[in-house]
Amino acid sequence: MYSLSKKINIGTQADVLKTVFRNEEADPYAAVTYTCNHCRQRNTLEITPYESGFPVLQLYDEGKVISGEELLKAGAIAKTSDSRQHFGALTVNELPTLYFGTGCQFCQSKYLCLFSYGEKQPGLNILTVSGIWQYEETY
Repeated sequence: MYSLSKKINIGTQADVLKTVFRNEEADPYAAVTYTCNHCRQRNTLEITPYESGFPVLQLYDEGKVISGEELLKAGAIAKTSDSRQHFGALTVNELPTLYFGTGCQFCQSKYLCLFSYGEKQPGLNILTVSGIWQYEETY
């Protein structure tokens, strides 16, 4: 898992086996399995709540890596309601939203994963993977 600092073009979304993990399903981590668009091999990521990922604002702030509009268009993220703006202008499931870059362990294709984690209601913690998208760096 790594942060992204170069401009990217978001590509095709990978097939993700399971996207929502509740309470104990994400403890100590959520095992997220996706199929690589290029080589069709299955990859598994471990997302550890409060440890994995980087603030999503780093991606779209001033369009440094990708614009918020592009993330919205891809369905990777949604506008946050006024009552939840403290989590940021764009979120997944209106919870604190994070991202990371990763690569297919078989062919090294590059992927962007967006997810949120937090308490949706008292006693219900949810980790939601918005999706995993193949990306290319632009130069």
